Amino acid sequence: MTKASDPASLYRSRLAERQAEARALDAQAHRIGTARLVTFLSGLALGWAIVGPGWLTSWWLVIPAIVFAGLVMAHDRVILSRDRVRRGVAWYERALARIDDTWPGQGPAGGHFADPEHLYAQDLDLFGDGSLFQLLCTAQTSGGEQTLADWLTAPAGVDEVRLRQGAAIELRPNTLFRERLATAGAEARDKVQPAALEAWATAPPVAAGVWPRVLAGGLSLLVVTTIIAWNAGAPVLAPIVALLALGVFARRWAKPTTEVMTGASAPAAELTVLGEVSGVVRAERFETPRLRDLAEGLGTANGELGEAARRLRRLVELYDWQRNMMFAPLAALLCWQLHLAFAVEAWRTRHGAQVSGWLRRIGEMEALSALGTYAFEHPDDPFPEMAAATGVSRYEATALTHPLLPAATAVANDVRLGTEPRVLVVSGSNMSGKTTFLRSIGVSVVMALMGAPVRARQLRLSPLAIGATLRIEDSLQAGRSRFYTEVLRLGQVVAQARSEPTLFLFDELFHGTNSHDRTEGARGLLDSLLRLDAIGLVTTHDLALSEIGDQLAPAAANMHFDDLLVDQEMRFDYRLKPGPVTRSNALAIMRAVGLDIPVAEPPDPEAS
Repeated sequence: MTKASDPASLYRSRLAERQAEARALDAQAHRIGTARLVTFLSGLALGWAIVGPGWLTSWWLVIPAIVFAGLVMAHDRVILSRDRVRRGVAWYERALARIDDTWPGQGPAGGHFADPEHLYAQDLDLFGDGSLFQLLCTAQTSGGEQTLADWLTAPAGVDEVRLRQGAAIELRPNTLFRERLATAGAEARDKVQPAALEAWATAPPVAAGVWPRVLAGGLSLLVVTTIIAWNAGAPVLAPIVALLALGVFARRWAKPTTEVMTGASAPAAELTVLGEVSGVVRAERFETPRLRDLAEGLGTANGELGEAARRLRRLVELYDWQRNMMFAPLAALLCWQLHLAFAVEAWRTRHGAQVSGWLRRIGEMEALSALGTYAFEHPDDPFPEMAAATGVSRYEATALTHPLLPAATAVANDVRLGTEPRVLVVSGSNMSGKTTFLRSIGVSVVMALMGAPVRARQLRLSPLAIGATLRIEDSLQAGRSRFYTEVLRLGQVVAQARSEPTLFLFDELFHGTNSHDRTEGARGLLDSLLRLDAIGLVTTHDLALSEIGDQLAPAAANMHFDDLLVDQEMRFDYRLKPGPVTRSNALAIMRAVGLDIPVAEPPDPEAS
């Protein structure tokens, strides 16, 4: 791989550029700050010259006032630019952490998406610190995080997977777009609450009707006209009556219009953030259908999302004007709050139904950007080949490893499930790699069916639902033992297999019961799943359970992981091998950690 195409080299180069930009903007902000101070002190000196000795006229203060105002605006622009560049620095630092395998604990962990009742999310470490979600997630909005979580927990169909793959492939080399998408408005993105924003946008109008706006305008005009007439010598009664009528009317509408305007404050800020993100998306030219559709959907019949958001934000800012003591009397005469409230309600009527679509599209764009980022940072990981559902489920992986393991140390294995065998019974000693192997398969299916590349040399699979029992625990609150919890989960997997093609991943099946019941239960369960055309794997360190693989052949096959004890130290090669394991290492591990486990003496032939 050339340096130009090496993700780490490109990231380090861009990181150095952003750091240099941040230093330059820091220096510029310092210079402007110094100029502001000098201008302010100059104004004080001119004020002294005007008020004290009277050397100058007050017009001289106009110059420092104008200069100071210009410097304030320039300083604000520089600070905004510097903050955006700093976010770029953080973005590239986290990207390098992902490449260097130092990413666990950095970025959103998605723990709030974890559902212990889900058929595989907890078993495959999809959420939490060091999870697949944390590795993949570059989204900055909660909508983007939700979309990514949904893709992890709900496999897509073949056509949808291919559309996502095409979008990720287009976004993969476009690091500048992905950086701009991640840094636009990021300082306020955590304030965007999709559910609350949608509820506000689609709620019934609080202030509705044409006549109140017309009457408000008429009363305001009447008050101004009568005041002018009074100043010209007309009786004072007319403006008093007009003011009383306006006061009664304003009091009648004070509560609903206040509710409208205070309720619009947070949505206006949130939509401004979405407008910034939309601006980044709309400025890009896309080739793939999915990306083009998402970008076009961020437009409106009345202009861009950003323009609509700015109009709403402007209405909220105008509402804040009436808090100014100088403007408040005029605002009262003009029914300022009522007119603004009706303008907000008109905005909701025009754009409210579109808000949910905007949120969905921005969330999906962020999720696709996350897939493109992962593809760019893992150039050796291929996009899997999706096979159409033909009645025979299949999963064929070459050189498969787990994406959460460091690539330099992970051991690759080949796996093939389809017509024969459809089930692998994987035996092996403790710590030999059985559970990690199951997780590698499960995670590869999750990533494949969300549209992401996979950690393998090659993967071909058909659409599959997943059911797993890798992390079954008892529940004190629900009054369930581990065994009963496992049985309930197995029942859910069988029910799923009745309705859709299923890949099952069972770790230490029926671990909480005796060997006879475990063997008979496992045989019956696997026979049922085979009749339902499911495919999958069962791991065990119970040598008796490996007999099932021979009994169900050729639909099932035995495989194993083994180990070697060298100088009281267990060594594993983590290589999948054919046939059942022939020995156990439990006693050896006990002795290796210092437990006083006696070595069994061989039987005495004479004693028998």
